[in-house]
Amino acid sequence: MPSVETLVPALDLTYIRAQFPALAQTVNGHPAAFLDGPGGTQVPQRVIDAISDYLRRSSANTGGAYATSRRTDGMIAEARAAMADFLHCAADEVIFGLNMTSLTYAMSRAIGRDLKPGDEILVTRLDHDANVSPWLAMAEEKGLTVRWAEIHDEDCTLDMADLASKISAKTKLVAVGYASNAVGTINPVKEIVRLAHSAGALAYIDAVHYAPHGLIDVAALDCDFLVCSTYKFFGPHMGVLFGKREHLKSLRPYKVRANTNAIPNCWEWGTLNHECIAGIKACVDYIADLGRKTSETSDRRRAIESAYAAIHHHERALLDRAMTGLREIRGIKIYGITDPARFDHRCGTIAVRIVSGKPGHTPLELATKLGERGIFTWDGNYYALNLTEHLDVEKSGGFLRIGLVHYNSVEEVDRLLNALREIVSA
Repeated sequence: MPSVETLVPALDLTYIRAQFPALAQTVNGHPAAFLDGPGGTQVPQRVIDAISDYLRRSSANTGGAYATSRRTDGMIAEARAAMADFLHCAADEVIFGLNMTSLTYAMSRAIGRDLKPGDEILVTRLDHDANVSPWLAMAEEKGLTVRWAEIHDEDCTLDMADLASKISAKTKLVAVGYASNAVGTINPVKEIVRLAHSAGALAYIDAVHYAPHGLIDVAALDCDFLVCSTYKFFGPHMGVLFGKREHLKSLRPYKVRANTNAIPNCWEWGTLNHECIAGIKACVDYIADLGRKTSETSDRRRAIESAYAAIHHHERALLDRAMTGLREIRGIKIYGITDPARFDHRCGTIAVRIVSGKPGHTPLELATKLGERGIFTWDGNYYALNLTEHLDVEKSGGFLRIGLVHYNSVEEVDRLLNALREIVSA
């Protein structure tokens, strides 16, 4: 009997790469290899067209008694429905905002209204600072106690026993990332949500880094809130927040008086970025169309599910090849999960450092030398500041981060490996 993996239809990489105009660029005569997805993915042509078309034909504010305003109202409703299918929730549980960080700060202020000194919140050493600093600021303002879930240093995974021990009847909120944007660890979010709820606490999930790699199902997770950024999964620079309807109705947002008290309007202040919202619908439809190419469904949610099955299969092959090659390069230290048997607990985001050899191999120097060869990677802490400080690499430049997404190819992985071998041995 064939394995489950062999039953997953392969992605048509030629088709996919043709959708992304940016991938055709060259640098110093080298084809551009975008291995910088964790910092922001490229966008397909249909996203560019949707933004341009909105500005060309429909640019107007909402609620007007004329054609372009009504088209804007309709477009926002369609984009909200698309994101509801992407997240598997109701459309009125979808909030659009500037970015994940600003949405989280706003939500933290609303949640903080109902908290009092002595209440506790739990954050983790593994998270992006956008899911840490807003809660720290709220705790300082309200006199709350902050508890930190620690990690296993050897593989950069959450210490679940430590996390569970720090959840009590005093815990009011647990904030955790779905996946680490620095080292690629995928956290057991469903279990963390269960632990939070067993203590009567809210669960706030940062899915920014997970969204391009894996299917999100807020109904299955049963989380109270989940945030993501569309520019991390092939869309424009905006943020999206899911909140359970009961919380969005019961919490008191800070808002202008002209906003209604109805959800989602009471959570979306001022004029939204309409052209980018048009791009959000286009990026969700792009993902759904990938699923339609590998399945027979016309249902958008089912198509998204099929797309992510194929994306996971492709990215796993890239991860296997990259990790095998990196382990063969002398002097490279890989952070995070390195055992292939556990790769389902990580995504194709790889943090490395050169820990032996000649000078000139700091993360910044490596990223610069790779960039000159047309290979785009990131260096530094990527706002996962608590992790780089904890692992004592912050003062020496953090990590070199390699980020693989579904439009990357085996050839690009091989180029990266060959370039690193040349740089390290020079």
